[in-house]
Parts: sequence; C-alpha cells; structure tokens
Amino acid sequence: MTFNIALDNQKIDRLDLTDVHNTIVPLLENNRIASYEQQLRLKIDYQRDATDPRELSEIPTIRLWHVRLDAAYPWLPFLLDWKAGELARYGAMLVPHQFNRSEGIIFNPEALEIFVMNKIFVLSDWLRQQEITPQLRLKSLAQSFGYDIDDAFFEMIY
Repeated sequence: MTFNIALDNQKIDRLDLTDVHNTIVPLLENNRIASYEQQLRLKIDYQRDATDPRELSEIPTIRLWHVRLDAAYPWLPFLLDWKAGELARYGAMLVPHQFNRSEGIIFNPEALEIFVMNKIFVLSDWLRQQEITPQLRLKSLAQSFGYDIDDAFFEMIY
C-alpha cells in the first residue's frame, strides 16, 4: 500500500509538515512501521511561472521544506518509495548537485558522502530501535547513491 502526501505551494512556503506528521505518526504505533517500508511518496505540485526553467530541487523554498522534514524525521528514507525515485529526489533536495542533460543529477561528491554516511548512522540506530535488521537495508541505501559499504564497517558501528 503506497502512501501519497500532497505538497503544494502553501504547505511548502509555510514549511508545514502537518500532513507528513499525520501520515507517519500512526505508522509508528504498535511497532507497525516495518510493514510500510519504501511505500511513501511525496507528490510535489509547486506552481511557478511557466518560464521558470529550474528543477524542483533548485527552488530554495522546496529545499528548505525538505531540510525541515529531514530534521524532524531523519529516518524518513526508510519509508520513501525508492523504486519510484523518491530516495534520489530526497537526496537531491538535501545534497548540492548539478544537472547534466546526458548524465542526469551529478551530486557534489563530498556532500553526498556526508549525506549517505549520516543516513547510515541515523538509520542504523533507528532501525535497531524498531527491531528491524539494518545491515542489508543500509547497504542498499548506500548502493543507490553509488557507495559500497563493507561488512567490517557495520561491525564497527554495532
């Protein structure tokens, strides 16, 4: 079951996380969160001038909304629908990057590494608190951004 959270100009401009909160909090009750892994989509309908050539991740207000979201729910990548591109878009909102017509998003390598490692640490702790086995999930997250995490690394942090 996929969950969609609709975001419009008003919600984004006001940095309003109410719909996210109202969707996520019930999932945390009774240890049911594991059954909602990778099922959340953020549907952004941000109206702007037709001549505005920017991608959504290049609009400062949208990026700021995502920074607030990440501060409130740093483990959110667990819920995002990776197959629908939600994880990559989430990363693009938080990590400096450039667009290339032939290669797509090109992340700043150092910023991407910091972002990925931050998510590895945050999710490692959070997943264990939720009694969810973290290692394969975290390796998959890292791989989706082009990183390969050695098993020895996980031995260090557990």
